[in-house]
Amino acid sequence: MFVIGLTGGIGTGKSAVASQLVERGAVLIDADAIAAAVRAPGGLAYGPLVERFGDGILAPDGTIDPPALARVAFRDEASTADLNRITHPAIGEEMRRQLAAAAGVDGVVVMDIPLLRPAHREGLQLGGVVVVDCPPELALERLVTLRHMDREDAAARMAAQLTREARLEGADFVVDNSSDREHLAAEVARLWRWLEERRAGA
Repeated sequence: MFVIGLTGGIGTGKSAVASQLVERGAVLIDADAIAAAVRAPGGLAYGPLVERFGDGILAPDGTIDPPALARVAFRDEASTADLNRITHPAIGEEMRRQLAAAAGVDGVVVMDIPLLRPAHREGLQLGGVVVVDCPPELALERLVTLRHMDREDAAARMAAQLTREARLEGADFVVDNSSDREHLAAEVARLWRWLEERRAGA
């Protein structure tokens, strides 16, 4: 098993890279999917989130509405810190459980972590950190045009994340996603060759 951390700012196309790696045979452990599970009714973070941010984050069916949560959780640093304090321990616990379950995998395990920090490298014993990158203005346009996010909300979520410079500083490999799908496919092919080389030398 060769474990890598995959990260990138919102709107950079990290999920597209993860999907292409899965198509090549990688096993994916997705922090966003795990986050959705812990926010769901009955999940470890559901009650504490409603208690902290109020019923205004709930959809009519009683589930947490992600855009509504984002509007209040990313409006200032204190609110973002509270969101992270509530969700990160539960997400981390489940990620470690899934990683342990993948211990017998003879291949690449991709840990898709939007807020990957230096502590993750040691704590998860990552063999490398891959950053998906594009100019911030392009990421913002993708969020507005492709995900139909409100521009102000999208900008606030981007501002609440690690800076582009901080992500790139911690990268062992950078996937450039500043062009079209063909370019990204070529970048993922280049990444896969690098992963195979790292696995062989591990």
